Amino acid sequence: MIGKRLRLARVNVGLKQVELGCLAGLDEETASSRVSQYEREVSAPDFGLVCRFAAVLDVPEAYFYAVDEDLATLILQYHRYKKSNPNSTLLITPN
Repeated sequence: MIGKRLRLARVNVGLKQVELGCLAGLDEETASSRVSQYEREVSAPDFGLVCRFAAVLDVPEAYFYAVDEDLATLILQYHRYKKSNPNSTLLITPN
């Protein structure tokens, strides 16, 4: 799940793999191949690196770990809402 969402978030902001890697603090020589491995889920980034990717891509860390696609979408929407409306409160009520 991390790989798919990492690629989607990276493409949505228009970064190349090497650019994302370098902005997240990876060595320029290995940045592209490491990000590629994470996106293909050949290997998994540690939590600290996921946090750095999240900061660069402006998504919450939880977005990468949500098992359910609907929940991942909701997490991302909530993040964007709070950025646009920092002093507001969002109330979700049951139907």
